Amino acid sequence: MEKIGIGYDSHRFIEGRPLRIGGVTIPYKSGLLGHSDGDVLIHSVIDAILSVSNLPDIGVVFPQTQAKWKDIDSRILLEKANKMVLEKGNKVVSMDSTVILEEPLLNPYIPQMKKEISRILGVPCENIGIKAKTNEGMGFIGRKEGIAAICIVVVTTHLDK
Repeated sequence: MEKIGIGYDSHRFIEGRPLRIGGVTIPYKSGLLGHSDGDVLIHSVIDAILSVSNLPDIGVVFPQTQAKWKDIDSRILLEKANKMVLEKGNKVVSMDSTVILEEPLLNPYIPQMKKEISRILGVPCENIGIKAKTNEGMGFIGRKEGIAAICIVVVTTHLDK
């Protein structure tokens, strides 16, 4: 059986921090504020895979109240979340995502993002979709105050669990 999950995340910009999106460090004047590294794309993937597996959301699984998650690389969180999903008898087979931002330009980094997420989830790169879109100058994203990401995943479920 296949099931579909959706995830969303947003973070505001903050100076003095590297910008990480999709597990890739991108040269930019500021990074994203968050308890971990603020990787909006990976956080949306985590919420999508946890949701479809009937697990709590990222804030419950990796709470901000625990110092061990402070400034952690979100790829580590994705690895841990994916392990939880596999233990529930589910396997991610594809994902599609959109990162919404005015700047910086993400297109040169998308192939590397796909490779990182593919490696962690054990999904072929051709089953990983990542797009970057602007918000046409509207709202907090349009004012260049932050970035958002949305993700949808398809998982297969195994009845032997």
